[in-house]
This record gives sequence, structure tokens and C-alpha cells, in this order.
Amino acid sequence: MPAFLHVGCGRATKSSVIDHFRGAEWREIRLDIDATVRPDIVGTMTDMSAVPTESVDAVYSSHNIEHLYAHEVEVALKEFLRVLTPNGFAVITCPDLQATCRLVAEGRLLTPAYVSPAGPISALDIIYGFRPAIRGGNHFMAHRCGFTLEVLLSTLKAAGFGSAGGFSHPAAFALWAVCRKDRIRDEDMEQFTRSVLTLS
Repeated sequence: MPAFLHVGCGRATKSSVIDHFRGAEWREIRLDIDATVRPDIVGTMTDMSAVPTESVDAVYSSHNIEHLYAHEVEVALKEFLRVLTPNGFAVITCPDLQATCRLVAEGRLLTPAYVSPAGPISALDIIYGFRPAIRGGNHFMAHRCGFTLEVLLSTLKAAGFGSAGGFSHPAAFALWAVCRKDRIRDEDMEQFTRSVLTLS
């Protein structure tokens, strides 16, 4: 049974990830820095030494890499690469700073951009981290870096991924990227990205 590593899972489980991983054919391994969310493995993106090399078929990282300092991103991505099988892939989503900065330029820094299950999210929250959580003492929620789609894809390739594709979801102020450990043709990568993210 193929396994995916759910990095920075928080309280989320397999039922809340993208459709591609929800099927019975995928086994979830949850990893988080916070032991109170009861992950399978307590660890950080920059040190996943508890995860054996080439032991998972996929890595799923939802809104995690923006919590790292910029110089730590490559370290984390290399850890993703290390734990992936030779034909493995990663799915990464994070805030879209380009879309968010349009709100700032329009003078809407504190205006709710959308409402999440945790409450209203403003441009300030997207850029620096969800203020109510940080105010409550969860400093893991602070954001320390950010990405545009072009920067995210180039960062993935610079870290060693053979192929990468993705898109911006401006309405959700989010970026989505799929990256493979191996190198495939650009047209095949585009098709693979669309299949993993269930795009028509």
C-alpha cells in the first residue's frame, strides 16, 4: 500500500486532504512539531530523521513552508526529497503573496479576505500568520517567508526536484504545486499535476 507523509498535519487527518489521497489505497503517516495533536511522528520539516530515507510515495504539505525562515525552506525541501521513493512526489500549498499584496495595495490590509473555519482571515493574517492563534500562544503559526507561483516553482527545482508544476488560486489566496523527485517531460508534468489536483 502506498504511503503519504502528511507534514505539519495539525489536527487534520486523511479525510481533510485533497481527493487524490483520500482513497483506501493510500496509507497516511501524520507528522507534526506539536505533540498535542497526536501525530504518528513528532518532528519538524527541517529534521524528519525519524522518517526513513525513500520510505514514502508522497508528501503532502498544506500551509507549512511559510512558517519557516527563508533559509530553512531548502533544508525542508531536501528532507521531502530524502524521504520520497525514487518516483515519489510532493504536493505543497501555501499563501499566494502576489494575490494577497493586491489587497494591501487596495488598502484592504485588515479587511477579511475570506472566512475560514477558524474565523475571518485578512491580508495581514495571510502575510504574517493567523493573529488569534499567535495571540493565544501558538507561535508556530507565525509566517516567516512567502512565495509567488514563479518563486515557489523555482525554489522546488533549485532544491533538487526533477519536475514541478502548479497554479495560483487567487480566490483562496493560495498557491498549489506538485513536484516529482524524477524528471519527466513538461507536458507529462502538466498532466500529472492536473490529475493529482483533480483539475479538468
